[in-house]
Amino acid sequence: MIGLLQRVQHANVVVKNTEIASIGQGLLVFIGVECEDSRIQADKLLKRLLGYRIFSDENDKMNLSLQDIKGDLLLVPQFTLPANTTKGMRPSFTPAASADLGLQLFDYLCEQAQQLHTSVKTGQFGADMQVSLTNDGPVTFWLHTK
Repeated sequence: MIGLLQRVQHANVVVKNTEIASIGQGLLVFIGVECEDSRIQADKLLKRLLGYRIFSDENDKMNLSLQDIKGDLLLVPQFTLPANTTKGMRPSFTPAASADLGLQLFDYLCEQAQQLHTSVKTGQFGADMQVSLTNDGPVTFWLHTK
């Protein structure tokens, strides 16, 4: 499972001209589900997302986690993240999970996040979404659990 996380000042998701999710300071995380993923990978990724120390402490060092600052979390499914881009001029999506598995694991990840963290919002699986954000830093990391 892949999490492309961005430290943001704010972010939102719009579907069919309607805002479905919005957060303030925290993390926007695009979630890619691979065909070999299971709940084990989802649990590992969530633990890292909530505990990853990328927010500044009083000495301006990346030393605080999302949970430490009580920040918002926005999880957005993104089918294209697992694409194989190693050759040619067109990505291959064979590493990506099927729609059924992707939805199942994305929903599981979101449910677990809501149990462990106070402010969790989500994008809409399978929808054409417009995602807006103000990246803080910019700070962006790629987390991959296998």
